[in-house]
Amino acid sequence: MSAVETLSAIIVDDEPLARRGLRLRLEQMSDVEIVAESSNGRDALEKILALKPDVAFVDIQMPGVNGLQLVQLIPVDALPHVVFVTAYDQYAVEAFEINAVDYVLKPIETERLELSLTRVREKRVSADIASQREQLLEAVADLTNESAEALEKKLVSGKFAGSTYPDTIAVKDSGKITLVPAQEIDWVDAAGDYMCVHARGETHVMRITMKELEQQLDPKLFQRIHRSTIVNLSRVREIRAHINGEYNLVLDNGESLKMSRSYKSKVQHFL
Repeated sequence: MSAVETLSAIIVDDEPLARRGLRLRLEQMSDVEIVAESSNGRDALEKILALKPDVAFVDIQMPGVNGLQLVQLIPVDALPHVVFVTAYDQYAVEAFEINAVDYVLKPIETERLELSLTRVREKRVSADIASQREQLLEAVADLTNESAEALEKKLVSGKFAGSTYPDTIAVKDSGKITLVPAQEIDWVDAAGDYMCVHARGETHVMRITMKELEQQLDPKLFQRIHRSTIVNLSRVREIRAHINGEYNLVLDNGESLKMSRSYKSKVQHFL
């Protein structure tokens, strides 16, 4: 393969800023052509099948069809070289590394991105591409415990469209797991690398990112009101406006939470 052959690429991430950041880095590389972007797994599947890119940069944590499920839905003969993008999922990173599947961690560093592209090129000259793709699918199947057939049925039936939110949130702490009913959660706030889940007068601490926890909560019931706060809409009793464009939300238990100006459009969810 020529050393200057251009790689066609697709970026799959539900966060616009993350897509933009990756695009800017890839655009600095003369041997990479971005042929598409996608904000969700369903759209990405259609674009990958139509455009057949050489490499796909896929975010692992996405609502609906996530990155792992997306890979399982793509037929082996249409599967591009996949570079997984992840912020915190260290267990997935280790598993993919063992199975020779590349990944980059957010925030993405240019040098690490260049290394990923080098690995993609090395794999493209391998005579056993089909085996590599089968290995990738097996690795993903081991992590998701779902077959491509089962995922495809979900996709066709529309079960990915907002019907996959769990009824309980599993909080792991000190070797035990507490199942907290989602509807009993009053609000959630961040404390460093941990989330504090407040429910029925108790506070449960779990090591998870705000984004990952938000994806487990039904947006019809829960909304982000601050970069570090999620509230149960049904708990809001009163909205108090401030002259600086911020609001205070008073819950039915008397707790007062600040809604920052950048989230003031969410007021419509309370009215």
